[in-house]
Amino acid sequence: MEYLGIALMFVKAFAVGGLICMIAQIVINLTDLTAGKILVLFMLAGVVLTALGLYQPLVEFAGAGATVPISGFGYLLANGAMKGAQEGLFGALTGSLAAASAGVSAAVVFSFLMALIFQSHTKYN
Repeated sequence: MEYLGIALMFVKAFAVGGLICMIAQIVINLTDLTAGKILVLFMLAGVVLTALGLYQPLVEFAGAGATVPISGFGYLLANGAMKGAQEGLFGALTGSLAAASAGVSAAVVFSFLMALIFQSHTKYN
């Protein structure tokens, strides 16, 4: 019976993550926005939805399906800032940095390791 709960968790994460990616693909197909602008749009959407209290229920429902996409990074930043704001203005400014520091640090370290392991080159080489 426990396997059914785990399978349901995977299905929910896949469905929500896939829905977020589908929305991004629709935006790519129907607009002339660059990839960077779309990333910022989705991150800001995560911040706004978190501020409105709408993203937390999505995270509780889908888990990694809501936290892994870039909108989840916006959720993480906003959530950290809101928790830090309880300690004052300085906490509000540093809360988001503290919340995201582990993920950003891991991305930098693993990117560096991959650059050492694999021979990197520009797209046109």
